[in-house]
Amino acid sequence: MLDLDVTSESSVAGVLERVLADHGRVDVLVNNAGIGAAGAAEESSIVQVRHVFDVNLFGTMRMTNAVLPAMRAQGTGRVINISSVLGLIPAPYMAAYSAAKHALEGYGESLDHEVRELGVRVVLVEPAYTNTGFEANAVAPDQPLPLYEGRRTAFQELARAAVARGDDPSVVAKVIVEAATTSKPRLRYTAGSVARQVALLRRFAPASAFDKQIRKLNKLPH
Repeated sequence: MLDLDVTSESSVAGVLERVLADHGRVDVLVNNAGIGAAGAAEESSIVQVRHVFDVNLFGTMRMTNAVLPAMRAQGTGRVINISSVLGLIPAPYMAAYSAAKHALEGYGESLDHEVRELGVRVVLVEPAYTNTGFEANAVAPDQPLPLYEGRRTAFQELARAAVARGDDPSVVAKVIVEAATTSKPRLRYTAGSVARQVALLRRFAPASAFDKQIRKLNKLPH
């Protein structure tokens, strides 16, 4: 186990240098580092939002850029980006997080087209709520407004309950292993039954019905 800060260029470079020195190659990169941010969109300063993007999006880009030369040289490699169903759907009171995951989806799909002919594939794994400590470690808004306090508190309670009954982390881990080892990877893998249902609804449900469901699930006025 090696300590790594995905927001630090020197940390990323140092760990990759150590791995290449010890093993001579990098076959799989799983970009799993992430941080949550709860609160209404205007309750987070640009500084705070930038931090969320620095971990959730730019950290992935740093790590990917670091390993690509080695993967290109060996003619094979797999980059697995842990996205979220919130990269597919809106997330009231988690706008910064959802925006970063939406961006990650576009980045991953675009990159896959660029590096596929070089023997490297980029895969997106999309879990729903997972029973981890992620939600408890989400950053609170740094410029909270009384206007949103009631809704924000209600959403946080909903999120805590959803995490508590969420998928076991092993559900996501199995999907990651599949994405890493299959000879013909798909671009996207949902992880868990809820994630599959959300992805199907997003694709096939009428926009107006989907919008109403989002508001209902988040206990927002219709």
